[in-house]
Amino acid sequence: MSSKRKALVAATAAVALGLTAACGNTGGSNSSNGGAKNAQNAALTEVLNVSDKKGGTLELWSSQDVDSLDPARGYYAFVWNLNRLYTRTLLSYDAKPGADGMKLVPDLATAEAVLSNDGKTYTYTLRDGLKFDDGTPITSKDIKYGIERIFAQDVVSGGPVYLIEQLDQGQKYPGPYKDSDPNKLGLKSVQTPDDKTIVFNLAQPYADFPYLLAMPGAGPVPAARDTGAQYGTKPASSGPYKIESYEPGKAIKWVRNEHWDQATDPLRKALPDAINMTITTNADDMDQRLIAGTADVDAAQTGVQAAARTKILQDETLKANSDTPTTGFIRYAAMSTSVAPFDNVDCRKAVMLASDPTSLQTARGGPIAGGDIGVNMLPPNIPGAEPDYDPYNRKQGKPQVDAAKQALAACGQPNGFSTTIAVRNNKPAEVKTAEALQAALKAVNIDAKIDQIDGAQASSITGSPTVVKQKGYGLIISGWAADYPSGAGYLQPLVDSRYILQNGNFNFAEIKDPSIDALFDQAKTLPPDQAAAVYTQINHKVMEGAYILPFVVDKALNYRNPRLTNVYIHQFWGMYDFQALGVSS
Repeated sequence: MSSKRKALVAATAAVALGLTAACGNTGGSNSSNGGAKNAQNAALTEVLNVSDKKGGTLELWSSQDVDSLDPARGYYAFVWNLNRLYTRTLLSYDAKPGADGMKLVPDLATAEAVLSNDGKTYTYTLRDGLKFDDGTPITSKDIKYGIERIFAQDVVSGGPVYLIEQLDQGQKYPGPYKDSDPNKLGLKSVQTPDDKTIVFNLAQPYADFPYLLAMPGAGPVPAARDTGAQYGTKPASSGPYKIESYEPGKAIKWVRNEHWDQATDPLRKALPDAINMTITTNADDMDQRLIAGTADVDAAQTGVQAAARTKILQDETLKANSDTPTTGFIRYAAMSTSVAPFDNVDCRKAVMLASDPTSLQTARGGPIAGGDIGVNMLPPNIPGAEPDYDPYNRKQGKPQVDAAKQALAACGQPNGFSTTIAVRNNKPAEVKTAEALQAALKAVNIDAKIDQIDGAQASSITGSPTVVKQKGYGLIISGWAADYPSGAGYLQPLVDSRYILQNGNFNFAEIKDPSIDALFDQAKTLPPDQAAAVYTQINHKVMEGAYILPFVVDKALNYRNPRLTNVYIHQFWGMYDFQALGVSS
């Protein structure tokens, strides 16, 4: 990590504070560079302030630090969005608003895969002229090595592990750090016959496999620069920007990667000269800076706080520079089956029934900025979703106290019980939902203590089944969006028993239902239209087991500085596409 960290943070803060109000003019007029007129939600379907002008510094702020800058370990949605600045993959989501942004297009690869072996073998060819930020060529071996790192869960845990399931095939590959191959490239299912060709051999056809190759963890890593668990402090860049410095909890600075060649990259314009991300513990202060024009975008993209929300919605000029996309997240509380009495389905049902859907929605920001009341665990943008499937009658918006008391009697706890709600301390809306849930549960004599945990350490706290059990976390509040746009991409990390990890776990409920696991196995052999019906079945089993209480199908009221160019909501992330943004002043 750079010895100039403190100087950088001071400089970053000075730049952010020093931007003039003129640069952050909140007018809603057309940009002289073209593009749609500023209006609330205009960025959902169109590109605002179209421009190819390079230069300036993009000022991101966030009340949430990254979980990791290591592409194999980062798992927050906004961190995947940030990865587009410095991590390229064989395929990537197109740089367009609307449904077009959900499509995969070649990135490092010249084209989509050549399929052979009855759909079980994928062959990709790399573009010419690809280089890392130190000028060394990017080869197929770098991509293979990057993927192999995912297998080293004892060293680089925390990120998605789908590729292990698809590529290990009984080899029990330990990852490159324990690889006996002299070149540390011993994963047999991936072949690199030459520096520009990479071949993936699957055990059976899997229609979703290309989505796995678009995840940051499938990006190239040069073995010579791999520092294992410390790699996230200074990862190699294959994109237009490289990380100049990172001070955890304070700031990140990206500068141009001089070895990136626009001619090799069909997706990225790379307009700013530098990108700063200031990490703050004061979300309200960040919102004030956004409105004042001294910050450009909230990187976390989870919506402004209540005070700013009121100000924006009551001022037509400010409102015109805001968007309320459906983010793809469901906000929820998982009930840990390893913590009594949530090992009993009726005790879990009691919580489902006692919760107050409207107060939880209000805590998230209401129907405009918070989202629709959640009724099940499959978002409406995922094939197989049933928005009207409401097994606990949550759409009516009221707690069901009598039914909850009956469930408590059925689970042997007629007088209620005590439990603990775990919630990230740097997520104000999550804290408010914890408080709303706590108040509703009190009406049926469920005494829920709230434990606010360090959000930056969540993967080793709520993400550790051992810690969860030790601390007695019966309820864990979180949110989830699809890792890729299918039922597996959304549900599998949350409910498949084979995805329970000892660190970085997201199956918080610790669901261990063989019938759910078997349905995932069935779905992955089917084309997407047939697989959708299987994911519907999985969703039903999850809700019937009352493992997860959905709060809202998330929306977020986010504000964009009018000086930004090339602004649009990327539908896959449900947030602004950071790599596309430029600044006009």
